[in-house]
Amino acid sequence: MCSSCGVSNAVILQRHSGRLLCSKCFMEDIRSRVLGEVRKYDMFRPNDRLLLAVSGGKDSFVLFDIISGIHESGRLGVITVSEGIEGYSREEDIAWVLSRSRELGIDCIKTSFRDVVGHDLKDLVSMSVKSDLNVSPCTFCGMIRRRIVNKYARELGYDKVVTAHNLDDESQTAFINLLRGDLNRLLQSHPRGPKLSELFVRRVKPLRKVYEWECALYAYLNGFKFQEVECPYIVSRPTLRAKVREYLYRLEAVRPGTLLRFLNFVDELMINYTGNVDILPHLPTCKVCGEPTAYNRSICKTCELLTKVGVLK
Repeated sequence: MCSSCGVSNAVILQRHSGRLLCSKCFMEDIRSRVLGEVRKYDMFRPNDRLLLAVSGGKDSFVLFDIISGIHESGRLGVITVSEGIEGYSREEDIAWVLSRSRELGIDCIKTSFRDVVGHDLKDLVSMSVKSDLNVSPCTFCGMIRRRIVNKYARELGYDKVVTAHNLDDESQTAFINLLRGDLNRLLQSHPRGPKLSELFVRRVKPLRKVYEWECALYAYLNGFKFQEVECPYIVSRPTLRAKVREYLYRLEAVRPGTLLRFLNFVDELMINYTGNVDILPHLPTCKVCGEPTAYNRSICKTCELLTKVGVLK
């Protein structure tokens, strides 16, 4: 019997809470937690124009389904960026999101790495190897994707960029920043962290307290068919994040709720610093592209790497 409604048969064991839930109560629990996180950190308001950055995967489906249900469709936009990874196409999944967006009257943007930088990710990785650069494909992918999404959001006048990062993603990021002793990035990744440049459109992450397995199950229960293949670069070129992910999953298996408790702890730890707007100065701008760059850098990392592989001259 469902621990929540006490009427329907339970079909899901939510290990971190110890509750047995029916499918209806499980989905309502996810929606309630997402809305609670939005309200807790004032992620966006009714009049805000939101650009949803979607990949077409399960997390994107959950983000789209919940946000389109609580925010006026006329104030929503959707952007999807194709990386161009061989053997890892999400065209069918993306097509569903774009089709549903159009049904709801939501503006859609479909672009790609090739459209913006002239090369697919697989090309950039190949050029990097030939240039003897020890750079992870994930580094290229993350930097270029963020740049594209932010630029579209800024130029089209959106107030917030909404991403589908889940609890697994966010706990890994926080753990990596702690390992590196990078308190600045730990602060920046907090929901109330400072916006370090007027050129940035603030990113918000409503799914940050929802497990990845919960996103997968929510999508499945709603009939969404998503590909189960992981990005091949995670397997062939494992990064620190991949190793941290494996470690955190082992902890979660032994002590369910570990990821959630850890991220809640980090949130509370950093909240005392988020109100000090002067704790970090504004970022300088890159002399090549004019976008924000890191402190003490005249050229941003994106332009530096694209120059080293021969894309920029």
